Amino acid sequence: MPGATTKERIVDAALASFGSKGFEATSLDALAASIGVTKQTILYHFASKEALLTAVLDRSAIELAETLESALVPAGQGWARIEAVVRSVFRLAARRPELLAFVREVSRLGPPSATRLTAALEPLVARATSFLEAEMDAGAMRRQEPRLLLLAAYSTVIGVATEVEVLRALGYEPTLRSLVRRRDELLEFLRSALVVPAG
Repeated sequence: MPGATTKERIVDAALASFGSKGFEATSLDALAASIGVTKQTILYHFASKEALLTAVLDRSAIELAETLESALVPAGQGWARIEAVVRSVFRLAARRPELLAFVREVSRLGPPSATRLTAALEPLVARATSFLEAEMDAGAMRRQEPRLLLLAAYSTVIGVATEVEVLRALGYEPTLRSLVRRRDELLEFLRSALVVPAG
């Protein structure tokens, strides 16, 4: 990033590497070489690889939450809110694939990183749960366990948006056009599974 500080460049490089190679497979030496600094420079800013992971996680959680919040502001009510969130995640997958790949990696790592990410996103989860409960109570959506529904929708959206090798094995090529097609197919699937038809 032009104009980024060394610390920001380290976090950006770590995000890309943790997301593409995985946390364990990323070495600080290779990370330093990729941005033209020394390992000692990284350790000056972050006491350890785990501290760097925490910094990347905190920034990623903020970016993800801001993306979802900004999608919800103009979204309207009912199904339109779900559609807005799914579309925003797919836009993020096209614009910042490393971010969603990193979120997937954090989930794989488990506690304490996954717990930290979950805690950071809990306010959004609580709002989404209340929204789904209200829609179900109003008869607009089929009755489900809201948190389980959120987990299933999250896993499906992240998987469809980021699991490139699995998608290739299923015959989907990872192009922008195929990403849009997968998004539209997923939206249709979610709509038919959730929304109670009018009348």
